[in-house]
Amino acid sequence: MSDDPFVTHRSLLFTVAYEMLGSAADAEDVVQESWLKWMGVDQDEVREPRAYLVRIVTRAALDRLRALARRREEYVGEWLPEPLLTSPDVADDVELADSLSMAMLLVLETLTPTERAVFVLREVFALEYEELADAVDKTPAAVRQIAHRARAHVSARRPRSDVTQTEAQGVMAAFKRAVEVGDLQGLADILAPDVVLLGDGGGIKQAVPRPVLGADKVARLLVAGMAKVGTGLVFEPAQLNGWPALIARFEGELDSIIALRLEDGLISGIYAVRNPEKLTRVEHETSVRR
Repeated sequence: MSDDPFVTHRSLLFTVAYEMLGSAADAEDVVQESWLKWMGVDQDEVREPRAYLVRIVTRAALDRLRALARRREEYVGEWLPEPLLTSPDVADDVELADSLSMAMLLVLETLTPTERAVFVLREVFALEYEELADAVDKTPAAVRQIAHRARAHVSARRPRSDVTQTEAQGVMAAFKRAVEVGDLQGLADILAPDVVLLGDGGGIKQAVPRPVLGADKVARLLVAGMAKVGTGLVFEPAQLNGWPALIARFEGELDSIIALRLEDGLISGIYAVRNPEKLTRVEHETSVRR
């Protein structure tokens, strides 16, 4: 039914769940679970369907987030969010693109489940405190305190400067060029001194087992790795999670994605996702919206 509020708001509901979970697969499960709950209510009695649906999804995502805690602890190697191929218009919504970025999703991982829900719903989706209280089963006063604590926590950990899409494209192009030609100095010039490289193979594909720190180490590792695989590895520019990124193919087959964290014009974080279970959303666009 095209006039079904669930259908109307499905992209929004997926985005809420994804920002809370960092996993498209789990977000889809939450959305499906929420649809079943929606089918079981008397919809004529629901005065504000959007708020009602966001509440259902938030509660389901909170349950899922708590259940995932053990799974994340047992994950082989570094855990990175599941990347999404997004449409160009997502980049036009600066706040949405910022909240979807790999860097921000990793910052959100450092919050408690309730803090994450409150931050996402308040800062990204602009819910009122009364709506938030209903969604997370807290009083409005408690939610205000949680929101303040979460905002301070995120502010201390998020990238320290605003970066435009044009600037990000320029840095990504310079990074691609330097890696492809093995330009060690060119690469070092665009890396922050304390840059960190994280790789996620999920125990399925080979990836750096732990964070690699420092511009010199990261640059040498990338150049050596590219020299090892030779010309079989090709990088394609893409828009992932609202930002310029690279999709890597080895001899024509999807191999990995590379996303960057930028601060003050330099690359402070490099995120390489190789786990094939997390690469199912980079070939086709996923609809996300606020």
